[in-house]
Amino acid sequence: MITKRSVLVTGATGQQGGAVARALLSKGHRVKALTRKPDSDGARQLATAGIEIVAGDLANKDSVVKAAKDVDAMFLMGNSYEAGMEEETRQGILAADAAKAAGVGHLIYSSVADANKKTGIPHFESKYLVEQHVTKLGIPYTISAPVAFMENIVAPWSIGALSQGTYAFAMPAKRVLQLVTLLDIGAFVAALVERRERVFGKRFDIAGDELSGEDQAKILSQAIGRPINYQEIPIAVARQQSEDAALMFEWFDRVGYDVDIAALHRDFPEVGWHSFADWARKFDWSVLGQAS
Repeated sequence: MITKRSVLVTGATGQQGGAVARALLSKGHRVKALTRKPDSDGARQLATAGIEIVAGDLANKDSVVKAAKDVDAMFLMGNSYEAGMEEETRQGILAADAAKAAGVGHLIYSSVADANKKTGIPHFESKYLVEQHVTKLGIPYTISAPVAFMENIVAPWSIGALSQGTYAFAMPAKRVLQLVTLLDIGAFVAALVERRERVFGKRFDIAGDELSGEDQAKILSQAIGRPINYQEIPIAVARQQSEDAALMFEWFDRVGYDVDIAALHRDFPEVGWHSFADWARKFDWSVLGQAS
């Protein structure tokens, strides 16, 4: 029998935090969502689902301590795109300190796969600085480190091209990339909450599938019902948009994620892992009509 836990989730009005909050709720756990905007549409949707909304800010240690009092676990994540990398690190360290001050029994920090391998990618390094701090706090912790999200394919920066029949990405067509869906990230964090002592002090890189851009385009064609062609974006073009992203794409091509997917899925069967084809079949592709 699974013990029901109370869990504070940060970033719950966003994609990853929202997936974590919903996964925990679906397993019967009590969920509190920390948000700077308790009156936002996202917060209202969470409240309607049965999640307790708590006003707070990762940049304000006292608000995090207050929200984290009396919870069994806390899911902590940052957002370098929104806060900037230096601020993401600062807030992550501050919030981790708050978790310790509040006496949280299990801190789960969301990093990124291979952040601990000196990738030289700025937004990987910013998360790893928080990881290092978490490991030295002297409290029970687990690191959840996902690879690239399947949902990036329908992100604002890529959905426009997809609606026109092109899957554009800054990697060679045949280069394999590991991917994971937000649904599985949420389920994995729920598994960590439930396993508790068995995962203390451990770091998990997590992935659901691995395939090339060319193969992703074939699967998308089948799921969407019309031809989707893969187009490689030159690194020079990606670099004009973001040096950080260009460094990541170069690392993807040169090194790439290296999760032992078979072993991970064997060790965590309760997650119910999804392949890229599973995700593509379930996704509501009517959004492409809205983006075109």
